[in-house]
Amino acid sequence: MTEPWFDVNMFSFIPGTLLGIAGGTLGTLAGTLAPRGKARTLVVGAFAAGIVLSLGMFVAALVALVSGQPYGVWYGLGLPGLLGVTVLGALLPVVLARYRDAETRRIGAADFG
Repeated sequence: MTEPWFDVNMFSFIPGTLLGIAGGTLGTLAGTLAPRGKARTLVVGAFAAGIVLSLGMFVAALVALVSGQPYGVWYGLGLPGLLGVTVLGALLPVVLARYRDAETRRIGAADFG
């Protein structure tokens, strides 16, 4: 076994905690702003960044697993990486649909008024 990348007893919870906080914040932003059609670039960009970062964590976990890192290293990176890619990837089409609905309502109101 190789030298651990970090102390698993001290730091293995950090990636999951940070992803959870970021995901909660992003969900709040999307739930508030998307139905109103506001800040589309910010919300969709944050979703894309979250997916890319989660994918990076998952790839790092696979590298850690293959290189013989201890359980806490690859699991601490792999679980939040896999969950982030799955959840954010599944919710991105829903957020885009809410923005399309808001745009449709805006155009309909402009045509009516």
